[in-house]
Amino acid sequence: MKQKGILTVVSGFSGAGKGTLMKNLVQRYEEYALSISATTRNPREGEVHGKDYFFKTKEEFEKMIDKEELIEYANYVDNYYGTPRDYVESQLCEGKDVILEIEMIGALKVKEKYPDTLLLFVTPPNVEELKKRLIGRGTESIEVIRSRLNRGKDEAKVMNQYDYLIVNDNLDDTVQKMHQIIQNEHLRCSRNEEFIQCIMEDLKGDLL
Repeated sequence: MKQKGILTVVSGFSGAGKGTLMKNLVQRYEEYALSISATTRNPREGEVHGKDYFFKTKEEFEKMIDKEELIEYANYVDNYYGTPRDYVESQLCEGKDVILEIEMIGALKVKEKYPDTLLLFVTPPNVEELKKRLIGRGTESIEVIRSRLNRGKDEAKVMNQYDYLIVNDNLDDTVQKMHQIIQNEHLRCSRNEEFIQCIMEDLKGDLL
């Protein structure tokens, strides 16, 4: 009996290493599929439609909203970003564990629509390491880094609404830890009700 995949949402502080973790997870294990977001922003150099994003016009995106074709969406810097429902659900039905990287508000919205969603929160081991990683990227000004750290104060307030906390200290160990958490979820009784019912039916009546 083919088991449906698990929808997993990964959130965490900026600089926690979410993207690197997910990239390594997908490269290392074949059970996973990264969700592809839809967006109205223009493609950047090298980005491919259907691989990096589903690129949409504003009108196309708003039609998707009206038709409830998105699991969640947000408007950021005058562009829409969202998660297409059909892509996610088709991957789940094929048995793939689908992983979404979205911020906290979006994650909790997904949990409302899909109560069996697995929520993972990624964090460095401490705030000093978080600051070190943000500064070490060398891609943002001190003002931007400060705003990201200040935003982290609000993000920390919803950490306890996630199912698992993943401390990203060592990349290889953390990827393995994430894999184990998701695969162990497949063994949860609430995800195996059909199998349980089959066993119960087979146990009815005379067995010998």
